[in-house]
Amino acid sequence: YPAGFVYIFLGLYYATGRGTDIRLAQYLFAGLYLLNLLLVFRIYCRTNKVPPYVFFFMCCASYRIHSIFVLRLFNDPVAMAILFLAINLFLEEHWSWGCLFFSLAVSVKMNILLFAPGLLFLLLQRFGLLGCIPKLCICALLQVVLGLPFLMVNPMGYLTRSFDLGRQFQFKWTVNWRFLPEEVFHNRAFHATLLLAHLTGLGLFALHRWHRSKESILALLKDPAERKHASPPLTANNILWQGGHAQIVFVLFSSNFLGICYSRSLHYQFYVWYFHTLPYLLWCTPTAKLAHMPKVLLLGVIELCWNTYPSTVCSSLSLHICHGLVLLQLWYGTAPPPVPHTPAPSRRPAAISKKAQ
Repeated sequence: YPAGFVYIFLGLYYATGRGTDIRLAQYLFAGLYLLNLLLVFRIYCRTNKVPPYVFFFMCCASYRIHSIFVLRLFNDPVAMAILFLAINLFLEEHWSWGCLFFSLAVSVKMNILLFAPGLLFLLLQRFGLLGCIPKLCICALLQVVLGLPFLMVNPMGYLTRSFDLGRQFQFKWTVNWRFLPEEVFHNRAFHATLLLAHLTGLGLFALHRWHRSKESILALLKDPAERKHASPPLTANNILWQGGHAQIVFVLFSSNFLGICYSRSLHYQFYVWYFHTLPYLLWCTPTAKLAHMPKVLLLGVIELCWNTYPSTVCSSLSLHICHGLVLLQLWYGTAPPPVPHTPAPSRRPAAISKKAQ
C-alpha cells in the first residue's frame, strides 16, 4: 500500500496499545463509519436527487458494509471517507483543498484512482489545461512528500509495490468473475480486454454524457473565458445538469462505477468502493413513481450478491446483470435531448385568406 496507509495505520497501531486493544479499534472505526455517513449525506443533500427513504437502506440494511468498517477494520473505508471529504470540498468550490484530500485518499488505497478520469474532466472543464496543471501538481506533490522516506531508500520498490497496476488477484476471493474458468480469470488477454472496455466506456461517457456543450470536447483545453457557452434546453432528459453540484457528483460517481464494472476482480471489502454511490446512480435520472420499487429491488439484489460467501456462478452473474442495468439506466437516462427539427422556410408565397382580402 502507499505511504498514507502506513502513517494512518501506524497511528492506529500505537493508539490501540500496539494492536492489542481491538475493542478500541472497533470504536474508532465506528466513529469513522458515522463520519463517512455524514459526509455522504451532505453530498446527497446538496444534489437533492434521492428520496429520503433510501437513506434507511444505506444506514441499516447492509451487513457487509458494517462488517467491512467495524469487524474487519480494512483500509478501504478510510480511503473512501477521505474521498467523500474531498468531494464535499469540490462542491464548495474549494478545488485546491479538494485535490489535496483526493491525493491523500489515493495514498491510503489505489482504488481512488477510479475517480481520477472524472476529476480530470471536471478540472479541465472549470480551469482549462493551464489552470488544471497547478491542481494536478498538488496531487503529485503530496504523493512525493508522503512517500519521501520510502523513495529515498528504495524508489523502484516503493512505486512498483504501492501502485502495482499489474497485480494478480486470487480466484478464490473474486466476487464478480466466479462464472469464468480460473485459467481465463488469470489470462493477460482477458485483463487487456477489460482495460480496453473500461477506457472505451470512459471515452463514451466523457464525449456524450459528461460533456454537454455544443462545442468539441477539445474546447476543454481552452481557458473557460474563451469558450462559447451554449447550454442545452431544460428538459426531463437533461434536468440532471440544472446545477453544478449534480454534475460534479454524477461525473465522479459514474467514473468510479465504470471502473467497478470492468474491474479485473472485486473482493468482499471492495463493496465499500461504490456502495454509498449506488443510490445516487440509480436516482439521479428522472424516475417515474412505478420505477422506485425496481430500483430498491436492484439495490437488494446487489447486496445479496455481496453477502453470498463464497461467491457462486449465480451470484457473480447476477452482480454483472445488476451493474449492466445501472449502466444502461445511466446512459439512456442522461441522454441529451434530440435537436428540434425546424422546417426550411418555403419559397412559395403564402395563400391569402378570403377574410384578409
